[in-house]
Amino acid sequence: MPTKRPYASPLREQAAARTRELILQRATELFADRGYGRVTVADIASAAGVAPKTVFASVGSKGDVLDRIVDQGVIASGYQQAMEQVFTLHTPESVLEALARGTRTGNESQFSVHEAIRKALPVHENAETLWERATAAYRDALHATARHLHTLSPPPPYSPDETADLLWFWFGPTGWRTLVAENGWSWDRAEEVLYRTAVATLR
Repeated sequence: MPTKRPYASPLREQAAARTRELILQRATELFADRGYGRVTVADIASAAGVAPKTVFASVGSKGDVLDRIVDQGVIASGYQQAMEQVFTLHTPESVLEALARGTRTGNESQFSVHEAIRKALPVHENAETLWERATAAYRDALHATARHLHTLSPPPPYSPDETADLLWFWFGPTGWRTLVAENGWSWDRAEEVLYRTAVATLR
């Protein structure tokens, strides 16, 4: 006898996807607010309005939830689109302006995700790997931007690696957080000053 194929209901799959998205959203908010170590699966379930077993079935353990948040944050940051624009520009000023705008957009939209990750680092069993997963694509994008700047005229007065380090210092998540979260700058003001600082230093 032929084996019956399991029936997959599109409506059920859509509902499951919405539940999973809600769980991740509420978990991100809790991790960013309280810190990863102070949040339980039961807390996440309560915030999402589901049972703890639904969290486990839909996403997994608390560690699995954080992993999903990291992966979604990388995709949602929009770094690929920002980099595509950067590589079409042919003056250092326009490249740095696009970089300032693109990294500002990503950091502003993903601020809760970055906070969730940052607060998890002191208590996470593999914090170094977690941070590397969260920032590897970001760093690669800034290294690619540095190499692109060195093809333009005038090139930066530093080596490509040093230029990438400076771009990370200005436009990495820590630079944005220092100005906006720790010192109360507006995102607009931070974007303007970081852009002008980069132009003045790399010109």
